[in-house]
Amino acid sequence: MATASDHMATDSQDVLTGLGDASQLRETVTSWCDRWPEKNGPCPVNAMLISLGRMDTVNVAFGETAGDSALVEVAHRIRHFANDELESDPWLAVRLSGGNFMLATRSECSRERWQWLAEALADALASPISSPDSNSSLRLWPRIALMRAGPNDNVDKMLDRLSDVASNMRQSRGRRIDWSSGEVASAPRSNVELEADLLAAIDRDEIEILFQPQYSLVSDRVLGAEALARWHHPIVGRIGGAALFQIAERADHVAHLSRHIAQRALEAAMEWPHELRLSINITPTDLAVDNFAIEFARMAERVGFPLSRITLEITEQVLLADLDRVSHVLQQLKVLDVRIALDDFGAGFCNFRYLKVLPIDCIKLDRSMVEGVLEDERDRAVFRAIMGMARALDLRVLVEGIESELQRDFVAAEDCEYYQGFLRAEPMAPRNFLAKVAH
Repeated sequence: MATASDHMATDSQDVLTGLGDASQLRETVTSWCDRWPEKNGPCPVNAMLISLGRMDTVNVAFGETAGDSALVEVAHRIRHFANDELESDPWLAVRLSGGNFMLATRSECSRERWQWLAEALADALASPISSPDSNSSLRLWPRIALMRAGPNDNVDKMLDRLSDVASNMRQSRGRRIDWSSGEVASAPRSNVELEADLLAAIDRDEIEILFQPQYSLVSDRVLGAEALARWHHPIVGRIGGAALFQIAERADHVAHLSRHIAQRALEAAMEWPHELRLSINITPTDLAVDNFAIEFARMAERVGFPLSRITLEITEQVLLADLDRVSHVLQQLKVLDVRIALDDFGAGFCNFRYLKVLPIDCIKLDRSMVEGVLEDERDRAVFRAIMGMARALDLRVLVEGIESELQRDFVAAEDCEYYQGFLRAEPMAPRNFLAKVAH
């Protein structure tokens, strides 16, 4: 497991966002370096300081509640980005102060790839954020300072160097990415080149489909899996699902990529035992098409996979666009016997109106909902309140991000039904998943 939670030396955290804090950053990075074998050379620590512009303007224009909610959403996006792109290496995300965050990883990451990751994260953070108290949305302007730590760089020196770079960027009002060395690495591929590469990769069937097993909390048996997409770019390296769709969005090929992933997942699932379910993520672009339900049903019919064994997962971002249109499309899918799950529940704004007006069968609790439940009574109270609401609405609950037996035992005792997480299995290739469920 290569998430932050495996490498935290303390349980201190930022109260607002749930990320780590400066104390945790110091202890974690020190721990990484202490455990790094000397024979492998200096401990390879890469860091990026993320500074958000316009926070004062946001607080004045939208109110402090909206500003705080925006910071929570930014933390959620950073965490999910790191889970996607840094899953093979230990990493830690922290909030330092105000709109300043830091993401660090112990990784043999090239300078070019670290810069590309910063560009991709900046794009993700610059996407519109819905205001919880109105129908409007706001945008933040992230600037990211980068560095690769040297042998004599402790955390305080890293923070000083990165802060100097961030200050210079604010004064220059120019580039949004810069290095503490003063030199920006040449991007391994331009956006246009990456977009062309993606289209070619789809045509050559180079987008990898992985499956994240989902388990029963009663029997601990595999009940199905969520389909995930990865792209191993020959120059940039591994690109996770969220960044993959960002590239597709710039090229206006989100629908093309989404259909390709869904078809590949359906074809692989044809070999599964008949009792297993397949979960597929769908995008705002998918649901913006009036005949999406019919087209999806036709695709499943061509492949031969029953619609009754499919769960389509939607996120809050999907619902922000046009709730009436989304509701209409989801109702059509329900008629076709497809289940609908609301993904990442507990992150973002948790608009409970969605549960009232949409035909949701299941909520997937975001991993942030279980990260503190074993230590914090308030976290447990929030978790139990959500479970009570789910029971009242007759909604199934799947918990994401289960990483320990203690977490699993807690959510089982709270009457959750399903879970997924690295405790039992990481995302795996189709053949490995088939071998797992064949025993």
